Amino acid sequence: MLVREKVNQAKALLREFDIDCWITFVRETEINGDPTLAYIAPTQLTWHSALIVAKSGGTRAIVGRFDVRAVEDLGAWDEVVGFVTGIREPLTEALSKLDPRTIAVNYSEGSEICDGITHGMFLTLRRYLEEIGMADRIVSAERVISALRERKTEGEIAAMREAIRHTQEIFGLAATFIRPGRTEKEIAAFMQAEVERRGISFGWERSHCPSVFTGPGGAEAHYGPTDTRVERGHILNMDFGVKVGGYVSDMQRTFYVLAPGETAAPPEVQRGFDTIVASVEQAKRAMRPGVEGREVDAVARGVITGAGYEEYPHALGHQVGRYAHDGTALLGPMWEKYADKPLKKLEPGMVFTIEPRLPVPGRGICTIEEMVVVTPGGCEWLSEPQKRLVLIG
Repeated sequence: MLVREKVNQAKALLREFDIDCWITFVRETEINGDPTLAYIAPTQLTWHSALIVAKSGGTRAIVGRFDVRAVEDLGAWDEVVGFVTGIREPLTEALSKLDPRTIAVNYSEGSEICDGITHGMFLTLRRYLEEIGMADRIVSAERVISALRERKTEGEIAAMREAIRHTQEIFGLAATFIRPGRTEKEIAAFMQAEVERRGISFGWERSHCPSVFTGPGGAEAHYGPTDTRVERGHILNMDFGVKVGGYVSDMQRTFYVLAPGETAAPPEVQRGFDTIVASVEQAKRAMRPGVEGREVDAVARGVITGAGYEEYPHALGHQVGRYAHDGTALLGPMWEKYADKPLKKLEPGMVFTIEPRLPVPGRGICTIEEMVVVTPGGCEWLSEPQKRLVLIG
């Protein structure tokens, strides 16, 4: 079970980072859930709850009495303690017995995925720790949470491969549906119906999953399909993903709609597409453990600008996991909005997109988004890369 995999992984991470204890402290999680719960306790917790992992290897969940059975059923926690009147006594007793030098708590100034504890819950926890003389032992759990999300287990990779398989198949079906005169909304509805027929979920909000962009002058990204009709001589691209087993895919594909008399894409369209393919492939070759994300972005960006195109106005790629944008490391430039994410080094198990883009004047946007996983020796494809421009007759 994935929860057991991740809890066991958390134990190893505490030893790696030399942190004695990690606490996820929550309440009413249906309203105010910590993002990390999806990995270690994907169930509703009502009263104050503390999920404690120790570097020594022991794990304890202290939860409200009526939540005990649901947490026990996860099969991931060594001991599940229920309380009735309040959590202070069982929590301080457990920590006093453990006597950790460092207590990692889920807060972060730089990462949204590691900042799960609310301010009120932080104050409550600190007050409890003050009572037993441990308030000065609090540290950020950012390193633990980042690694827990970023280093995918075999079970997580298997779920993502399945999501990618569905995505690629639906892209293939869409290629048979696209034709001149169809609208972006009609193409999206066709793909959405296929997702529903398969009994799987959308990778992100349904209103723009997929996003469909045909011809020049469109929104280009992060926008829902419109009533714009497919025209001959235009490029069409789509951004699409699905969720399977709690994990998502995130991919883009580019098509060209042949103009009357054409049997191949015009030179400027083909050149743009080929440049994107080269950019993706060079970036993948540059990916290996220890490389910083900004270095990979620079390789891909150099291919684009070296061919005479303007640089793409975004990062080359982001991590993918339970969400389409998931993880703190980024394949991107050192721009203010990305903070220090491009400085983080790649590690085995990290899953990234690679998604450069470039405009072809009067035709539209050429872009491909592939998914890869960092391995101990380099990097492997998770998606089957698009190397040929799909032509629509």
